Amino acid sequence: MECSKAKVQIDTSTGKLTGEDVSKSTRQLKHLQGIFEDQAAYEAMNPETIVYEVEMHDKETLGTEGGLLFGTSYIYPGKVGKEYFMTKGHFHQKRNRAEYYWGIQGHGVLLFMSETGEVTAEEVLPCSLHYIQGYTAHRLVNIGEDVLAVGACWPSDAGHDYADILERGFSKKVRERNGVPFIE
Repeated sequence: MECSKAKVQIDTSTGKLTGEDVSKSTRQLKHLQGIFEDQAAYEAMNPETIVYEVEMHDKETLGTEGGLLFGTSYIYPGKVGKEYFMTKGHFHQKRNRAEYYWGIQGHGVLLFMSETGEVTAEEVLPCSLHYIQGYTAHRLVNIGEDVLAVGACWPSDAGHDYADILERGFSKKVRERNGVPFIE
């Protein structure tokens, strides 16, 4: 069977999704107010700058128990002050829901934060696989010079709780120090 006849296709070298039931969302700097610490650097940048995009195969209706969703996140290279471009980060609304991420291209860090604020991290590279257990917030950070592409699969009823992270933030950040990424 040829891939060109499939209803949905994935370019395994880039994570690009095409076909039926594929949606795309874009997050620009203007959508990330309060995420970066250096407010002066944030305000000096073009608010239309694209920080990350997400493509999603949303065959299943959001909120359907027992269903799965599949997508690819693309975090662009860049920094606000000394902080690398990153996703908003979130807990799942149904906190016990887990998720898988896998590196497709680029170089990044996956930050994990427990409900009590403990932070751990894993390096994201092509072919790396990352299990995100329930009750864990997660955020992707691009520490490379190229686009960081990361695949994901998660329960369709997990939901996203961005408000908790926006209110209290992650207890650690990934910043450049002497030309090297550092978690502090």
